[in-house]
Amino acid sequence: MRRNSRRCLWWKPLAVTATLALTAAGLTGFAPPAPAAAHANIAALAPSSGCGKAPALTSGARTIQTSGKTRGYVLRIPDNYDMNRPYRLIFGFHWNGGTAADVDSGGTSGYPWSYYGLRALSANSTIFVAPQGLNNGWANSGGEDITFVDAMLAQIEAALCVDTSQRFAGGFSYGGGMSYALACARPTVFRAVAVYAGGQLSGCTGGTQPVAYIGLHGLRDPVLNISQGRSLRDRFVRNNGCTPQNPPEPAQGSLTHTVTTYTGCRSGYPVTWAAFDAGHTPGPVDGSAGDFEPGERSWTRTVVWNFFTQFGTSDPGPQPTTFRLRSDAAGRCLDVSGANSANGTVTQIWDCHANSNQQFSRNGGELRVTGKCLDLAPNAAAGTRVQIWDCNGGTNQQWNLNDSGTISNAQTGLCLDVNGAATANGTAVVVWGCHTGANQRWSRA
Repeated sequence: MRRNSRRCLWWKPLAVTATLALTAAGLTGFAPPAPAAAHANIAALAPSSGCGKAPALTSGARTIQTSGKTRGYVLRIPDNYDMNRPYRLIFGFHWNGGTAADVDSGGTSGYPWSYYGLRALSANSTIFVAPQGLNNGWANSGGEDITFVDAMLAQIEAALCVDTSQRFAGGFSYGGGMSYALACARPTVFRAVAVYAGGQLSGCTGGTQPVAYIGLHGLRDPVLNISQGRSLRDRFVRNNGCTPQNPPEPAQGSLTHTVTTYTGCRSGYPVTWAAFDAGHTPGPVDGSAGDFEPGERSWTRTVVWNFFTQFGTSDPGPQPTTFRLRSDAAGRCLDVSGANSANGTVTQIWDCHANSNQQFSRNGGELRVTGKCLDLAPNAAAGTRVQIWDCNGGTNQQWNLNDSGTISNAQTGLCLDVNGAATANGTAVVVWGCHTGANQRWSRA
C-alpha cells in the first residue's frame, strides 16, 4: 500500500460516527430522477455525444461547477485515444482523508496501483476518473456528491467518446460508501460497482433496482466491521434476484481469501462476494497479516477487473445500419407524420412497420430519417413537438441514446417523450424534462 496514504486508511471512530449521523440526517431531501424499470439486458454499445469529435478534454486535473461549488477531479485518457472508439469509463473514489491524486497516482506503488490497480490492467481500453470529495470525504449532503457525478458524466461524455453502457464505479472505505450510493441512486447509469471495505456512509437514495455488484471486505476490519459489508451486499442479492446464501469465508488466521459468485441472479446482474483474512484495506495480499502491502501484489486487482470486463467489450463490432425506435409504454414506433420529408414535419408514434419514415440511422450524435435529421427548434422549451429538418450539425440535432432507454437532446437536455403518456396512433412526440418513465424509454426494434 502507499506510504503517503497510510494515515488515511484507518478512520478514527469519532469520524465514522459523525459521518454515519450526517448520512442518516442529510439525505432524506434528495430526490433524483424517477427510476426506470431495469432492462433485462444492457445494450451492447451506446456511444456518447463526444464520439466522432476531436477530444475537448485532456488528461489531468479538471474543475467543474456543481451545486453552487467548484469541484475537482482527475481525468486519465488512454494513450493514442481514438475519437471514433467508445471507451469503458471507470470512476475511482478515494477513502476518508484521501485525495483524487492518491487514486490517480497509485501513491508510492505508482502506476501499478493507479485506480486500485485497474489502470495498469486496462491496456489503454478505458477512461478513468478520480473525483475529489469535499473535506476529503463523501458525506453526500443533500445528494450533492451524486449531482457531482452526474455533472462529471455530462461533461466527459460530451467531450470524449464513451460507451455509456460500460460505466463503472469503485472505491475504498468512504469511497466504497460512495460507490454503494451510486448503485442505489443510479442503477441504470452504472453497469456495475465495486465496494472495497465499505459501509452505508453516503446514503442510499432509491436502492430498489438491480445493478451488478462486487463487495470485498476483511474479516478483521476494525474500522467498518464486515457485517456492514455483508449488509450492503445483501441489498443487491435481493434486488438482483439472486438465491440467498451465507457464502463461505476464510478462517481467521488463514491469511487467504474466498471469492463467491451468487447463483440464480437475473441475467446481466451478478453479485460477487470476496472475503479475506485481513483488516481495513483495498489491497490484501494472501499470506500477509499486514494491511499496508504494496497494492500491485494484491489479488483484488484482477478480481475486480474481471468482474467489470465480463459485461462485454467496448468495441462489439458493426451495429445495424438502420433501426426503429419503439416506445416502451405504447409499443408503437417513432414515426415521421404522413411519411412526409419536408422540413418541419412533426413526429408521432404509430404502429411499427418497415417503411422509411420509421427507419433511423445514427451519424455521430444525429438521428437521421427520410434523408433529414431529427430536430428540435433551437432552445426549445418542454412540450415542444419534435420534427425533422435538413441536417446542419447544430446541437439541437444531436441526441444522446442513454443506457436508461431515454433519448436526450444535447442542446436542451430534455428527453423524447410520448405526450401525456398516451398510447394511441398519432400521439405527438415532444421533449420534456427527463424522468425515465415508460413513455420516455425507447428500444431499438
